[in-house]
Amino acid sequence: MSDETVTTPDSTKANVNADKEKKTGSATKPNAPSPAAFAKKTPKVSAPVAVQHSEEDINNAEKFGRVSDDGTVYVKDGNEERAVGQYPDAENKEEALGFYAKRYLDLKSRVDLFISRLSTKNVKTREIDETVKTLEKETENPEVVGNIPALRESFAKLKEKAAAKKEEISKAHAEAVEKAYEERKKIVEEAEQLAANLSDRTNWKETADKFSDLFDRWQTHQKNSVRLNKNVNDELWKRFSAARSAFNSSRRKWAQARDIQRENVKTMKEAIIAEAEEIKNSTQWAETGRKFGDLMNRWKQAGRAGRKTDDELWARFRAAADTFFNARQADRDKVSADEKENLVKKEELLAKAEALVPVEDAESAKKARAELAKIQEEWDAIGHVPRTELRRIENALDDVEKQIKEVEDSQWKKTNSETDARKSGFVAQLNAQLKELDEKIAAETDADKKAALEAEKATKQQWLNAVQ
Repeated sequence: MSDETVTTPDSTKANVNADKEKKTGSATKPNAPSPAAFAKKTPKVSAPVAVQHSEEDINNAEKFGRVSDDGTVYVKDGNEERAVGQYPDAENKEEALGFYAKRYLDLKSRVDLFISRLSTKNVKTREIDETVKTLEKETENPEVVGNIPALRESFAKLKEKAAAKKEEISKAHAEAVEKAYEERKKIVEEAEQLAANLSDRTNWKETADKFSDLFDRWQTHQKNSVRLNKNVNDELWKRFSAARSAFNSSRRKWAQARDIQRENVKTMKEAIIAEAEEIKNSTQWAETGRKFGDLMNRWKQAGRAGRKTDDELWARFRAAADTFFNARQADRDKVSADEKENLVKKEELLAKAEALVPVEDAESAKKARAELAKIQEEWDAIGHVPRTELRRIENALDDVEKQIKEVEDSQWKKTNSETDARKSGFVAQLNAQLKELDEKIAAETDADKKAALEAEKATKQQWLNAVQ
């Protein structure tokens, strides 16, 4: 059969291929929309879906319609009958009823399909509104053949379910907005807390990294979460921006103060370097060593001038210090060599001194004392020995002198025994005279004589004190 045109009461036209409809049970597909149509961003509405209808469904739908002899197609809509279209070939009534019955089944399928879609999660409010509006217009007086009251009943259920779905979506959206608000507010509060806790001890780099992370979180959240009310979002952004601005302002002030401090530190350290370079060639080892110690303490107390500047300044100071300390070490190495040489000389003198003892009598002690005096004179002229050997070698020489002195002391005690005896007799005589004077003074009543006796006693007491 060739393509034919079907005229409907609202003057719409549809190209019908009767042979295709009998084989596939569906109407011819509409032409594809132009690119311009896609660019208009029209509302999303559920599109007609090609459905294979069973012969039974088609027959059941056809029961609600008839075709007059002039080709007009009628449908029983409740208690009324109304014309829904006109089929050109009035003699082929079966095809006419089948065509309008399939249109009914297509419309019913769209209603049923959207009822199912309302149970999904990704359906949107705008899609619901547009689809309900379209289906409501199409089901009001549809130009189809079928159980129209049942279709309207299905559509009524669809509207009821659509209203519930919209409420559900609205509630879910409100909850999502509240959640998004709380999440974004948390970002703001973290930023405000960072800004509120700024102090001289703040780690500015670490805090800057935290603000950068918060800003990234803000952008990601704004991109991936539901849209907030513009006023609400602007207020949150105002708070976040204020916290970030407070941080940036504080960091700039800190950086300015740090730069001033570093410049002052640089000035102080350059002064220390100048002093170090002035004394680096000194050979006053002890005094200059103390000065370098003081300079080092001042260097530590000066603070930091920045890593690069500090490294450069330290290299200059270290160079001056190394000049002095290397020279001092070289001098110490020389002194150490001299001290080792002196030790060898004193070891030789010690051997000579130890050969003088033991001594047996006063005469040999006298000779040993004279030789030891010569050795001691040479000993003192030699100079220092290593500190680790000083006590040992000095004690060894002292031990020789002690042995000689013991013999000398023994001889002195022996030669002075007679002198001690005479001294003891004189002391006894003075004590006896003092005792006698005490008795006379106690018995004398004449004041002048008593005074004379007391003067004599005082004189003898002085003699006694002198010889004891």
